[in-house]
Amino acid sequence: MSNLRAERVGDQMKKELGEIISQKLKNPNLGFVTVTDVRVTGDLSQANVYVSVMGHEKDKENSMAALAKSKGFIRTEIGKRIRLRIVPEIFFEIDASVEYGNHIDELLRNLNKND
Repeated sequence: MSNLRAERVGDQMKKELGEIISQKLKNPNLGFVTVTDVRVTGDLSQANVYVSVMGHEKDKENSMAALAKSKGFIRTEIGKRIRLRIVPEIFFEIDASVEYGNHIDELLRNLNKND
């Protein structure tokens, strides 16, 4: 039962985080950030937010630092938008699956060119 609730809260947080990051955060170091997934623990105390950041390594580092710095503001906004007794603590992580997919796609294109 709590797994279903954690999934619903994660889906709602993903939607709200996308809006908050794109519209509310005004940090110049924040690059093009996309929220790809949110996984909330069963007791709703922690949320791992997976983000995809476009750009070079320096851009990724700057964006992750900007997100870490804005964690309190983001948590407050989530609390205003989603009715929860306790807002989960947020941990941001880079989602490398998009880059990995692009790498595999490039390898396949190179194989086709060589044939």
